[in-house]
Amino acid sequence: MGILKPYLKNNYLSIIGAVISVIILAGSTLWQPKLLQTIMKAIIANNRNEVYDYGVQLIVLAVIGIIAGIASTFFSAKVAQSVTTDLRADLYTKIQGFSFGNIEKFSAGSLVVRLINDMNQILNLVMTILTQLLRIPLLFIGAFILGIITIPRLWWIEILMIVLILALTGSVFSHMGDLFARFQKWLDRMNTVAKESMQGIRVIKSFNQEENETKKFAATADELKNLNLTIGYLFSLLIPAFMLISNIMILLSVYFIGAKIISHPNDLAAIASFISYLMQLMFAIIIGAMTMTMASRGMISLKRVKEVMETKPDVEFNNNAGENILASNVEFENVSFAYPNASEDSLKDISFKVKEGSFVGIVGSTGSGKTTLAQLIARLYDPTRGNVKIGGKKLQSITAATLRATVSFVLQKAVLFSGTIEDNLKQGKSDATNEEMEWALDVAQAKEFVDKYEDGVKHRVEERSANFSGGQKQRLSIARGIIGKPKILILDDSTSALDAKSEKLVQQGLESEMKTTTVFMIAEKISSVIKADTILVLDNGELVGMGTHKELLESSPIYQEIYAAQLSRTGGQA
Repeated sequence: MGILKPYLKNNYLSIIGAVISVIILAGSTLWQPKLLQTIMKAIIANNRNEVYDYGVQLIVLAVIGIIAGIASTFFSAKVAQSVTTDLRADLYTKIQGFSFGNIEKFSAGSLVVRLINDMNQILNLVMTILTQLLRIPLLFIGAFILGIITIPRLWWIEILMIVLILALTGSVFSHMGDLFARFQKWLDRMNTVAKESMQGIRVIKSFNQEENETKKFAATADELKNLNLTIGYLFSLLIPAFMLISNIMILLSVYFIGAKIISHPNDLAAIASFISYLMQLMFAIIIGAMTMTMASRGMISLKRVKEVMETKPDVEFNNNAGENILASNVEFENVSFAYPNASEDSLKDISFKVKEGSFVGIVGSTGSGKTTLAQLIARLYDPTRGNVKIGGKKLQSITAATLRATVSFVLQKAVLFSGTIEDNLKQGKSDATNEEMEWALDVAQAKEFVDKYEDGVKHRVEERSANFSGGQKQRLSIARGIIGKPKILILDDSTSALDAKSEKLVQQGLESEMKTTTVFMIAEKISSVIKADTILVLDNGELVGMGTHKELLESSPIYQEIYAAQLSRTGGQA
């Protein structure tokens, strides 16, 4: 609960209102049977004036209880909504600060569940605490004492009912915590399966895998169904059992009161009140048990959110360093890197230096470490050993703002967000002018199709950019990457969906418009980087060659092999 304290403090006035309302509500609920007993005495005595007076008091008390109940719900809901809204916003901010490693640790699907489903459970938890945590003990203690005061000789019936109900609820609810924990786990899994299926729908349809995916989802859904049924069965047993116990206690009360009515005539007026207190006792225990169950589910969700909030990002920036203007030369000093839980390094003792304004190609077979190396430049991960420097400074010594202003990373899989083309471009530079957007689109060869839209950069981008082709998405992604005129630009095979002519035009645009920018281009085709100032050749995580195209053809067997293979596939043109 410690994680909620700062959020609760911000709503202390509403919490005070909720507490006062609950006390008034519990008090009115407890006093109603007492007034009813007084009215019964007046009826037996045929005293109409007292019946009228106490009847009015009973109605007023009921109205007060209704108003207090409404106020309690209002204040509790206000606090619960405020707390969960602020906590969700902070959780989202925390996730935004995570590295790739942190995201992979939790999985994107699990983080989505924590942001939505777990937050709903925490909302219910806060609501339950404010409405029931104080009310249940007040009702229980008050009903127990007032019941004994009403008919002292039947105290043992209250004790017997409490013992039986507590024994029943304890045996059932002891299993609930584990069931709810398993429920959240399977909910995470179902979310992941559904997300992967939706994102990969084209692949699924291409390989006719609809039936297999349906079976996979159904298997997960069946697990959730079985857990829900188990929880439902346990609850379905409780209510009839509670009613049976309460009816037995009422039967015993009526029997013993009837047996002694001659010697205790006042019990006739008290029997209805005593039974009301018995029902309030049962209600307090049942609602208390339900509250504990809901609280256990909420506490599990709170624990899951706390786990994320207390996770230290793998990549932390020195925000006290101040803003700096970095040069665009890049240096790797004996850099090795292993992904979390990997058995071996993905990069092994990499060292090289790149001058400002260089065009650097990175080639190698699939899995050789090309993208991993580029991610270290953008500090999406930190190296396991060694140092990466930009402008002579270690990446750990500069602020996030400085690094993001210096380095721009354009991914192979172009990701555009729903909104407009303008919205996406301004992710690269929030205050970009129309002229800057025109320039970036022109360099990225995206202007030709954007200008065809009547609304231009105001054109809508649908969810997952479904209204754009792969090549269009890559060109818009490149435009977003260059609009801020970064000093270092990383292109991770970002022209793979373009035809040869468009790719050549993009490269020519970058060469002419971004002459001072250091460009790292990861390429599957050597033809894409054949004019590079330096080409890095990676194989199995090792830097096995470095030089110009001509130099590598003479000195690097791996490069020669890749080049020859591409020549053979393209009929003599790499």
